[in-house]
Amino acid sequence: MGEIRLDNLRKQYGGTVAVDGIEQIIPDGSYTMILGPSGCGKSTTLRMIAGLETPTSGDVFVDGERVTDKPPRDRNLSMVFQNLALWDHKSVRENISFGLKMNDVPKTERNEAVDDVAEILQIEDKLEQSPAELSGGQQQRVALGRSLVREPDVILLDEPLSSLDAKLRLKMRAELARIQERIGTTFVHVTHNQEDAMSVADQIILLNDGEIQQFGAPIDLFKQPNNEFVADFIGTPSMNLIDATVDSEQSVVDAGGFELSVPKQAAEKAERSSVRLGMRPSNIAPVNGNADDRPTFDATVSMIETFGDANWYYLDAATDAELIMKSADEEDIRSIEDGDELRVGVRSDAIHLFDPDTGEAYV
Repeated sequence: MGEIRLDNLRKQYGGTVAVDGIEQIIPDGSYTMILGPSGCGKSTTLRMIAGLETPTSGDVFVDGERVTDKPPRDRNLSMVFQNLALWDHKSVRENISFGLKMNDVPKTERNEAVDDVAEILQIEDKLEQSPAELSGGQQQRVALGRSLVREPDVILLDEPLSSLDAKLRLKMRAELARIQERIGTTFVHVTHNQEDAMSVADQIILLNDGEIQQFGAPIDLFKQPNNEFVADFIGTPSMNLIDATVDSEQSVVDAGGFELSVPKQAAEKAERSSVRLGMRPSNIAPVNGNADDRPTFDATVSMIETFGDANWYYLDAATDAELIMKSADEEDIRSIEDGDELRVGVRSDAIHLFDPDTGEAYV
């Protein structure tokens, strides 16, 4: 079992609040990512779970047991650090089994446990080598094996992929997901990289300024952001956000250069006429004479960025902010050029309205 409960967890360094009253349950057996920009409190939160930082106030519970005052060794948690801290003068087997040896586990049992973990990690043929002889991905597996072999309730990972090149990063995050699913241990993984979080997490804790902005499945953060920060942080490219006014009676939003009909529920919940209008770039598309009842507007292509499998089209729609449309449609990629005038549409259920002062979503 490995459920974690954070109860009003707070950490303050002098006058600086790093973590500000976090309340959250991390389900047993889940792969949970703690995501956010640099300095948002994600690593501090992980270190308080591990027992490496003492909370200023609040508590940490593991499977219902309060562990706030317990040292790390008594929490049945294991941590994989950004710096793998492998010993090159010891073999891979010795690195993985080190914790067991310190706990006086007999050598035969140690070897059996290491063999089992090495098979899961697909490094059984590397056990007698030095970590220095291994690739970066294989070294990551050794560090993870050192945690797995102890059979902890929870494995904590602090930016474990940050030092890897792009190709290896993709491979290793898929491997982490595969391993977690196979063994069923709770993984709590800190990252600043949203692609890591969106691709493998069961759920994401998105932090900013030491506070949880949203907790939920990746698809929920993408499609139903709680606030403007979530909308802007999640997604590549970020959500288009522009100043606008809303007519709640007509369910119409005026962005200056164009008007769009919006969901009645969102329009009615807008407490004032001024709003922030949000549209995902991937939800904007040329209508090609068939809008399918989608709200539409006219725009001119001012620049195109090409990424092979998709293009980003920068659109001038006579608003204060430039809009981005993202398309992977081959016809769009081959036919749309700089300077083209387009009629584009966006699904009404993909239009978001935010309070311009608080940033909270009108849903």
